[in-house]
Amino acid sequence: MKTYEMIYILDSAVADEVKDAIQKRFEDIVTSANGTVASVEKLGVKKLAYPIDYKSDGYYVVMTFEAEGAAVKELDRIAGLSAEVLRRMITAKA
Repeated sequence: MKTYEMIYILDSAVADEVKDAIQKRFEDIVTSANGTVASVEKLGVKKLAYPIDYKSDGYYVVMTFEAEGAAVKELDRIAGLSAEVLRRMITAKA
């Protein structure tokens, strides 16, 4: 298994319970595919470099995990379908 890092930006107007549910859903996707979540770092609300969907700030979260390629594809797919996720990026750590 390879180590990956996923950074995603949530709509800052979303309730804290929804933010926690999204984070838990992403962690469950990794663990259900026999992966492990190493860490989740909540960076909080930050100003965006440019407006996304007329929003000027977002809630940043960085998740480091180990998984197979299929889990990464599923995680990217689910994050892309989530309306609360403004942007996401998954990179392999060297």
